Amino acid sequence: MAEQTGNLTFGIIKPDAVRGGKTGNIIQRILDGGFKLQGMKLIHMTLREAEGFYAVHSERPFFGELTEFMSGAPCVVMALEKDGAVKAWRDLMGATDPAKADEGTLRKDFGGSMGENAVHGSDSEENAAIEIAYFFSQLELV
Repeated sequence: MAEQTGNLTFGIIKPDAVRGGKTGNIIQRILDGGFKLQGMKLIHMTLREAEGFYAVHSERPFFGELTEFMSGAPCVVMALEKDGAVKAWRDLMGATDPAKADEGTLRKDFGGSMGENAVHGSDSEENAAIEIAYFFSQLELV
């Protein structure tokens, strides 16, 4: 497993993209972008699990809608490895609003709205470690 700082990040292929049959295309773009999959699984979060994962946003007005959406259908969680992984993954994802995302980014190509924007990614190395640990045991990371 890659342990060097800056080499791992966390990503989710959100329920809208999984439901829309985009999982394979997104995974191929991730691999084409030079990432290695260190862990990946299809899950269906409970509302409580989604609330725990997004607890940092619990006071925000969109919290209920976000957790309902994320627990409403299966998603794919991933531990991704690449030098400068957090920035590289955020660059590949694109802006939160697909309408404002750059051409060729995942959110531009697969996202439908601010709320249903196909993918999630960690915003820092510290949060990547926390988010990976939320969904993966050490045995599940290769």
